[in-house]
Amino acid sequence: MRNKNAAFLTQAAMIAAIYVVLTYVFAPISFGEIQVRIAEALTILPLFTPAAVPGLFIGCLVGNIIGGALLPDIVFGSIATLIGAICTYLLRNQKPVFGTIPPMVSNTIIVPFVLKYAYGVALPIPFLMVTVGVGEIISCGILGMIVYYALNRYKGTLFSRPAALK
Repeated sequence: MRNKNAAFLTQAAMIAAIYVVLTYVFAPISFGEIQVRIAEALTILPLFTPAAVPGLFIGCLVGNIIGGALLPDIVFGSIATLIGAICTYLLRNQKPVFGTIPPMVSNTIIVPFVLKYAYGVALPIPFLMVTVGVGEIISCGILGMIVYYALNRYKGTLFSRPAALK
C-alpha cells in the first residue's frame, strides 16, 4: 500500500513540477488574451495515470500563483484545468484524441470570463473564446497528441505500478 501511495504522489508531484516549469519558462505566451500555454500539453497525461489529475491541478495553481495571476484566475483557471483533467481521465478507454477535448472545452469556456471580469479585457467574450480556443487547440490538441505518442511507447515504464504491487 505504501509503494502505491508513494508512486501516485511521486507521479503527481513530477507532473505538477513540470507544469509549473513550463508555465514559468513560457510565461510570455502562457497568459493574456491570446495565449498558448505549452504546459497544457500535459493535460493528455490522465490517459496514462490518475495521478495526473491532482498533478495538473496543483501545477496550474502554483503556475498561476508564480506567474502573478490575479486570484480569480488562480482559482477558476485551475478549476478549468481540473475539470479538463478529470474528464480526460474518464475518457482513458477511448481513442486518445478524445482526451484532448475536455481541457480544450473547459478552458475555452472558463478562461474568457476570467480575462473579461478579473483582468478587465475590453474584448467581447465570444472573441476571447475564439482566441483562447485556438491556443487550446495548439497546446492540448496538437502538442498534447505529440506528448501522447511520445510517451505511449514508454507508458509501461513511466506510469507502471511499483513491482511489489504487480
